[in-house]
Amino acid sequence: MRLTDPARPGEPAGPGGLRVEGIAKRFGPVQALTGVSLDFPAGCVTALLGENGAGKSTLVRVIDGQHVPDDGRILLDGVPVRLRSPGDARRAGIRVIPQEPDIVPHVSVAENVYLGSLPRHAGRLVDRARLRRRVRDDLASIGFAHLIDPSALGRDLTPAQRQLVEILRALTTDARVLAFDEPTSSLSEHETEALFALIRRLAADGRSIIYVSHRLAEIFRIADRVAVLRDGALVGVQGVEQLDEAAVVRMMVGRDLGAMFAREHVFTEQTVLAAEHVSTDAVTDVSLRVRAGEVVALAGLVGAGRSELCRALAGDLPIHSGTVSVDGRPVVLRRPADAVRAGIAYAPEERKAQALLLRRSVRDNVTLAVLRRLSRLRFVRRSAEQALAAGYVHRLRVRTPSLDQEVGKLSGGNQQKVVLARWLARRPRVLLLDEPTRGVDVGAKAEIYRLIAELAEDGMAVVVVSSELPEVLGLADRIVVLQRGRVTGELDRSDATEESILALAMMSEGADA
Repeated sequence: MRLTDPARPGEPAGPGGLRVEGIAKRFGPVQALTGVSLDFPAGCVTALLGENGAGKSTLVRVIDGQHVPDDGRILLDGVPVRLRSPGDARRAGIRVIPQEPDIVPHVSVAENVYLGSLPRHAGRLVDRARLRRRVRDDLASIGFAHLIDPSALGRDLTPAQRQLVEILRALTTDARVLAFDEPTSSLSEHETEALFALIRRLAADGRSIIYVSHRLAEIFRIADRVAVLRDGALVGVQGVEQLDEAAVVRMMVGRDLGAMFAREHVFTEQTVLAAEHVSTDAVTDVSLRVRAGEVVALAGLVGAGRSELCRALAGDLPIHSGTVSVDGRPVVLRRPADAVRAGIAYAPEERKAQALLLRRSVRDNVTLAVLRRLSRLRFVRRSAEQALAAGYVHRLRVRTPSLDQEVGKLSGGNQQKVVLARWLARRPRVLLLDEPTRGVDVGAKAEIYRLIAELAEDGMAVVVVSSELPEVLGLADRIVVLQRGRVTGELDRSDATEESILALAMMSEGADA
């Protein structure tokens, strides 16, 4: 991996790069792409933006060889190439780094990175000493050496570390085109800075960088130009210096969204969720109260224990000590079914791996938690199931060709809405949302924020885990900050700022909260 000194590229480093011409792709009745022609110049970071369902993922999959276009062609350095599989794309020097990497759970980080090209003794046994040296050198060369242990097993990696493994895996080849799909969705601010430094070096080295993200603030930090898709067609391409966030949003959705966080603060004094002195393997002596109609945000850095606390309250991780009650009634949470019966619903961060049945229909996923209510004599009443699913799909504005559509084929934002619809059908008293807008476009974010406001108005107690501080400040009535599994402070909406949250999240050990 030969990289030049870090530098932010200005104009493309020279001729060449990737170009798609007249790309069209249809899936049944859905026209996913319509005559898209777009350059990704060498030495440039091109941000590819659009709402969920706009065609970004389809275009990236065409570039990666996962989808063969119905029409159009792909050129690399001006030469047409035929990409009929990801293997073809890799041989051509194109690598896509997906949002949710495919990591082998039972082998080490080093083996995951060099899978298929492991160094061997005389072509037989793996040369583990050489493998360790190689992975350490490569991690150091891209600035990630302090972020991941090369000997850690794939199953023990955090989402952020899995993302770093996938990035390193891509860079072990001589890729000329690199596409990053939501690369910072699981990364801390420190890890994000390391990634941005790497991307600038890759661009300065003359590679074409495609950057897909829903986080507009980081687009203006890393990209040279912005290309926007809407409804499968290219809306336009402009340099970042010609745009602001409002202009990008108008290009993406075709309208102004207005105030993203317009909500009334309607909480009462009735405590719905009370967790007292809860300790697990990841959190210590945490107390949390959430009132009816209140939105409480859990803030903190990666590894602070926010997600683990939610999982414990959802019955997914054991609680070693402390008590939990809902509406004043003590509950014992030994497994997720206990939490569901108590009125606690949980939408996890990893929706594909932990929340959705990807090969089942939208209808099946929405009604999964209420099948007993929809059954008579142990048989599900299909008409009732259809009506319930249709009602929530309409209420949450889920974009799907039909209720029979496989949920795995929906965009990320619509998948998240299906998860929320499932739990709303259950009518919970407490809703735990872990990174609810991760990988979700700006339009779908506004709809999820609207839904959270409606649920609070209906008297539900809502707990939100978010790594986006503007989201925390915009949504929450109260913010509880954790660090290393302990609460370091609590802020009222009126007193909270990004600086005050970060100060508590980074508080030195032993300091007073």
